Amino acid sequence: MQENPGPHHPYGMQYPAPSRSWFLPAPRGARYDHLARSGAARPWRAIVGTISIAAIFVVLAAVVLSAGAVVATLLGIPAPLDVERGLFGDPVFGLTVTLLSIAAVLPFVFGTAAFLQRRRPGTLSSVAGRLRWPWLMVCVGLAILALVLGQIVQILALALSGEEYSDMFGWVGWERFLPALIVIVLLVPFQSATEEYVFRGWFLQAVGAHVRNPVWAILIGAGLFASVHGYSWMGLADVFAFGAVMGWLAVRTGGLEAGIALHVMNNMLAFGMSAAAGALEDALIQSKVEVPWQAIVGVVVQLGAYAFGVLYLAKKRSINTISG
Repeated sequence: MQENPGPHHPYGMQYPAPSRSWFLPAPRGARYDHLARSGAARPWRAIVGTISIAAIFVVLAAVVLSAGAVVATLLGIPAPLDVERGLFGDPVFGLTVTLLSIAAVLPFVFGTAAFLQRRRPGTLSSVAGRLRWPWLMVCVGLAILALVLGQIVQILALALSGEEYSDMFGWVGWERFLPALIVIVLLVPFQSATEEYVFRGWFLQAVGAHVRNPVWAILIGAGLFASVHGYSWMGLADVFAFGAVMGWLAVRTGGLEAGIALHVMNNMLAFGMSAAAGALEDALIQSKVEVPWQAIVGVVVQLGAYAFGVLYLAKKRSINTISG
């Protein structure tokens, strides 16, 4: 039987047949944090979705870590004698398992938006309904410049305060560094992007679907982001500030590109410097990471310079900040 094409126009044209798509259309003229304001927007969907993603994170972490323990046994990787030495005796293998346990959550974030909120997963990326790759690459360049500037300021602050900063750098040789570098380059982008999609993507939009002002979603999301880290209070302040600025940039630029770029570059630098210095096992145990107050000075300069550069280039390149 031929499908009914829809009612006829008075002048012989035809109206389009009603859409049978599962996905509801994204609202037009909406900010990034309001993209979940569809016909299916209900508070219970946001709550259930957030709890589901949190539960998935815990379950997947347990599954991936258990699988890692089995693989480590098969490969003969020694287990640590105590928790202070990390989950596995080999820090590169431990880094691999840790990054995979986080990156594995990303498909479930997309699935939660698709099946629970009935919207296209691409709306988590930007107001364009997709990740804007050229803009992301611009943000990567800005992130590198901001990180270099932040590191220079941090070193100057340490030097002026009489603190030692030579232990920030080191070299263990290519034989030990290259395996870690390969893992960092291959997996850190997915791990960092996953965290952005969870805290600046899903959460910002889940709250934004029911709140006019994005400030509460940004601050609460930054607090949740800091809560999943195990640093000292100075390190947690650093993470909170990072989350708040990235959430603000997501709203101001209409997408996650700025947050993903800086998050990826920041984690690559942090893990890369630790691996080069032969201290990767310490970097994996956040409670052992000491963040000096001088680092906050560098972070302030880094985030300030990055935010200014992103907003300036977003305006200059006419990056869309609302949905079309």
